[in-house]
Amino acid sequence: MTRSYEIRTFGCQMNVHDSERLAGMLEDAGHVPVGDGGTPDILVFNTCAVRENADNKLYGTLGHLRPI
Repeated sequence: MTRSYEIRTFGCQMNVHDSERLAGMLEDAGHVPVGDGGTPDILVFNTCAVRENADNKLYGTLGHLRPI
């Protein structure tokens, strides 16, 4: 069974680059990106530990996902 994934990136361009590398690793392992409106089997949050705004966005996103 193929598992789907979604990566949500918060922070700087380096985080975007890291997320692209992680997506490649997940796809090499046989996972596929989740389709529009789909619910992923794997959800990865990639955030920055330096920029406070990135942390705030992450916590806000977690609050929206709590009901799920």
